[in-house]
Amino acid sequence: MSDAAALPGQPRGGVLSGPATTRTVNVLAPNASVMTLDGTNTWIVAEPDSGLAVVIDPGPLDEGHLRAVIETAERAGRRVALTLLTHGHADHAEGAARFAELTRTKVRALDAALRLGDEGLGAGDVITTGGLELRVVPTPGHTADSLSFHLPADGAVLTGDTVLGRGTSMVAHPDGRLGDYLDSLRRLRSLAVDDGVHTVLPGHGPVLEDAQGAIEFYLAHRAHRMAQVETAVESGHRSPSQVVAHVYADVDRSLWPAAELSVRAQLEYLTEHGLI
Repeated sequence: MSDAAALPGQPRGGVLSGPATTRTVNVLAPNASVMTLDGTNTWIVAEPDSGLAVVIDPGPLDEGHLRAVIETAERAGRRVALTLLTHGHADHAEGAARFAELTRTKVRALDAALRLGDEGLGAGDVITTGGLELRVVPTPGHTADSLSFHLPADGAVLTGDTVLGRGTSMVAHPDGRLGDYLDSLRRLRSLAVDDGVHTVLPGHGPVLEDAQGAIEFYLAHRAHRMAQVETAVESGHRSPSQVVAHVYADVDRSLWPAAELSVRAQLEYLTEHGLI
């Protein structure tokens, strides 16, 4: 594990991680925490010979970071022409309105409340700005409005918080639902198995070069956690907080509030399926 390092000439307020694939560059937001890992990954996506770029997840409302993203694109000879959101959590979307103001772009998202402009995003949509091909993949579960973006030319998928570069993601109950999340992981696995996706470009943490392996790990992890929760309930741990203390005893307590959201989602799922 290594944190992104600043490169010479990088504008203050953002950390340039450098090119991740032929068509993507990450600018890391300065909002590192136990929940955001090294910070939010803001992705600049463009065709190699295009003067236009798409930005995915401008990140928090941090003026230095937003301007660093714009300047990074401009140094490569590109103008930001469109802003996309993977979901509405503040660490990904809070800066979107200001970023749109700075770039004079529209913001497209699944949630209508986050959009700036008439056009949203949905299953089957294809972004073609500057000759780019980005396919919209619905991946609800972490949140109800979570999306991923398939970049076929690079064999990559930008996953927001659905798959992270380090550790695992939470299901943000009640907005996020475990059944939806498992379906989304299977959908991403299908991209890896059937559609040539080998690289995960996450919303937090480092790039993952083994997409299928990462997604299989997530599915196995969820199955393991569900079995642990089921056993905890059978042992008399009934409330979400009791289950968290039992199942996540080896996890930093600062993460227990997030773990409780996932546990609530797991308890709901197990109850709906008659397993507890």
